[in-house]
Amino acid sequence: PASHSRRVTLARTTVEMSLYACSAGDVSYALAFADLADPARVGPALEELGRALAANVQAAAPAASAPLAVAGMTPNDRAAAWRVEGRLPDGRAVQERAALFAYGTRIYQATVVAARLPDDEALGNFFGGLRVMP
Repeated sequence: PASHSRRVTLARTTVEMSLYACSAGDVSYALAFADLADPARVGPALEELGRALAANVQAAAPAASAPLAVAGMTPNDRAAAWRVEGRLPDGRAVQERAALFAYGTRIYQATVVAARLPDDEALGNFFGGLRVMP
């Protein structure tokens, strides 16, 4: 996978967010993470990431979310699985599925993006394979 890193502001603090991403066919898979260093910022940061999912693809309808549990994660009522449909900056339609969760003060965003997402089995393999290994 390709690796990128940049400074972002989440929950009123600037942090280094790292991203690992790869593509298979026309589908992009990514895992991003950042350490907030303050447990009080984790929940608000997860909420901000969820709102950003919809904003980044100019979603016409609100993003749908559902509670999420990832093996080894720190329980958090703001951890969620997201479903978003929208448009890329060039106008092309895009679908996105994402999992937002945390371990301690580290937040994670796992994402699959495509014009047409793969079937449920392929999505299940990606999201079902997520594990936090302390």
